Amino acid sequence: QVQLVESGGGLVQARGSLDLSCAVSGIFFRVFVMGWYRQAPGKQRELVATITRDDIINSGDSVKGRFFISRDRSTVALRVNNLTPEDTAVYYCNADVETPHGSHRDYWGQGTQVTVSS
Repeated sequence: QVQLVESGGGLVQARGSLDLSCAVSGIFFRVFVMGWYRQAPGKQRELVATITRDDIINSGDSVKGRFFISRDRSTVALRVNNLTPEDTAVYYCNADVETPHGSHRDYWGQGTQVTVSS
C-alpha cells in the first residue's frame, strides 16, 4: 500500500524559511507529478508547487520567486523563503503514482501544520 510520509513544518518566524519533505513509501512502479498544496483556515486548498519526473515545475502565485522544489524517484523537498503570516496553513504532499499493474492513483499526505509568527 502506498503512503506519503511528510516531515517538516511547525512554528516558523516571519522572514524565515520553511523546509518540507515528503517520501512515497510502499510498492509502486514510478511517481509522475509530486509536490505540495496548502489550505489556510476558511480558504480552499491551493497549489504551492509541483514537479514532474522531467523536472518541469509549476507553482502558485503566492510563492513565486521565493521557493525551491526538487525531487528524486520517490521524495520531494520544498523550501519557501521570506515567510509571512499569510503562509500559515496546513501543507499537504501530493503524488501521482503508477502501480506495478499500470494503474494511476492520486495520493495525499495527512498534512503538516505550518504557523508563521510575526
